[in-house]
Amino acid sequence: MTSEYKISQTAPNIDDAGDAARPLLESAQMALGFVPEMYRHMAKASGILSTYMHGYEQFRENSGLKPDEQEVVFLTISRENGCGYCMGAHSMLANKVSGVPEGTLKALRDGSEIPDERLAALSHFTRVMFRTRGMPVKDDVVDFLDAGFEETHILQIILALAVKTLSNYSNHLNQPELDEAFAGHKWQS
Repeated sequence: MTSEYKISQTAPNIDDAGDAARPLLESAQMALGFVPEMYRHMAKASGILSTYMHGYEQFRENSGLKPDEQEVVFLTISRENGCGYCMGAHSMLANKVSGVPEGTLKALRDGSEIPDERLAALSHFTRVMFRTRGMPVKDDVVDFLDAGFEETHILQIILALAVKTLSNYSNHLNQPELDEAFAGHKWQS
């Protein structure tokens, strides 16, 4: 799903990025070995890229969720938002880096039932938070906690929602091409 409107401003490269965006793009280049198209497009408004990168790092490093659980959260949100770019990127990470089981990744991509109970509970609660705009009913919270999660994970899901809202909405309007690194995991809603 993409917006009818596409932002026409050219995405900067490291060399022609403004003073606020250049160090962010350089940091991505050093960490990843390339600058994802999404980052280049987010650099059109350096505050978006800066906030995204900081929040993403905080979630990855401090969420208390394992890498496979983090991908479940990111993929659930990106699917809810219909973001093909993030579905492709996080599918590759889920498959090649984070150890998401194949059946779980397939279910996240096609919207079917997740075979792992804990990961299913995490995805379900993430959807609840998305769909209720952060106002889950008590039974949803109790079910989430009964699945082995903690209240702090609820707050971490809010952080993931914020980060993915930045990237998903930015991608809807900027329509970046999926990087070659993620191309094998292309997704369409």
